[in-house]
Amino acid sequence: MDNKKPPTLLDLAIHCLLNNEPIAIQALQEIPRELFVPLFSATFMGRRKNILTAMVKVWPFSCLHIGTLSVREAHRDLLKAMVESLQFLPVHNSASRSPKLRILDLRQDAGCKTICPDISIKSPACFYACAYSEHSIMKIEAQPSVASSEPEVQSSKKAMELVVNLSLDGTLREREFLCLLLNKVQQSSGSLHLCCRDLQIDKLYDCRDTLNHLDLKCIDHLAVDEASLGEVTNLLAQVVHLDRLCLSKITCRSLNGKTFQNFLSQLRRMDRLNELNLSSFCLTDHLESVLRVLPACLDFLHLPFCGLSYSDFKFLSECPQANHLKLLNISNNPMYWEDCEPFYNLLQNISDTLQHLAINHCLLTDSTISVLIPALSRCSHLRVLSFSSNPITMPMLMRILEYLTPLMQLKYVIYPIPVHCYGRWHFQGSLDRQKLADVQEYLKIMLQEADRDDMNWITYSN
Repeated sequence: MDNKKPPTLLDLAIHCLLNNEPIAIQALQEIPRELFVPLFSATFMGRRKNILTAMVKVWPFSCLHIGTLSVREAHRDLLKAMVESLQFLPVHNSASRSPKLRILDLRQDAGCKTICPDISIKSPACFYACAYSEHSIMKIEAQPSVASSEPEVQSSKKAMELVVNLSLDGTLREREFLCLLLNKVQQSSGSLHLCCRDLQIDKLYDCRDTLNHLDLKCIDHLAVDEASLGEVTNLLAQVVHLDRLCLSKITCRSLNGKTFQNFLSQLRRMDRLNELNLSSFCLTDHLESVLRVLPACLDFLHLPFCGLSYSDFKFLSECPQANHLKLLNISNNPMYWEDCEPFYNLLQNISDTLQHLAINHCLLTDSTISVLIPALSRCSHLRVLSFSSNPITMPMLMRILEYLTPLMQLKYVIYPIPVHCYGRWHFQGSLDRQKLADVQEYLKIMLQEADRDDMNWITYSN
């Protein structure tokens, strides 16, 4: 028996429209505005470029968000078409089916609907409107209007916003997309504000000219890969607020000099920061300097390849900034010391909030893990545990599984291949595939006996 839900009348009507492009475009002048949202979703996912272009031109709401729609590489032409179709609205516009779109949001966001509820007639009521730039709709319309005797001084167009996420990775695809955005802004004669919320930069030195065209006050999330600490500091000085900061492969001659102190001064301004990612950023014996200037509201902390020392771990276990972490990634920081009390205390402190823990490639041995297991078993909200590439034996792996199966929210465990599976530990050419298969089968049986078929234990053998 087929249990597939039959299509609704609305589904059938939309399907018919999409199959007849000329009629669909003509119908946009007549159909109720409530049908635009479901029709837009079907048009976007069906990649009907011409219909989508026509919809943007007559969009009857003040905002349009990609939101929950899945954006794949094949959809990039649709995004370009939406930008090209954006109409610059005249100040006096009272026609019932004339375009009303003032905020076009091209970001993919699972928590964002296609349109925001209409709250105010006077201004575009959009929950995602820019709040920080002087060029935003919110700031411009909050200013008192100033009468001018010169008509040419008064703008004939309404303020509009184009909200995007950008990746300055040097690829032709991204360069073309950015060029399209900047050309559209130029065409608007100042009425269109380009608002970049998530900015990812590869090789900061190569992107300096491009950054001059962006309003850095809009950025919520900033990621920089390959730069000097001085360049990063200059960039942060132009940022008003950040929720997330990711820095990778940042070079600094000395953590005791003025450059590092200037960097800390900029970090101190980030009072809304809740995610910090410092990867391949040597902080040996200096983690305290970084964490002390951050707000006590961090949810996500990534510190892989940071050369963390015993004293760094000791401070991490004591500082208020790490007291309620949801995610902690300290992979690739070898723990050579026998005393793992600081790490144990850290896990104890965040056991009520921790959801994701990554401790891969930290040279954790059986003796270290045996000390940490009681603290791990108290992390009742843990969902993901990754501790691959550590020299663990099969008996210890079995013991870990027994301790973790009562954690009902824990669904994914990335475990290390036990040392007995190698001729030489962690030397890929010496891996015995049959021994690994036996390990996997044994863990599968243990999970079944524990009634935890919902828990996925995986490992990496390549």
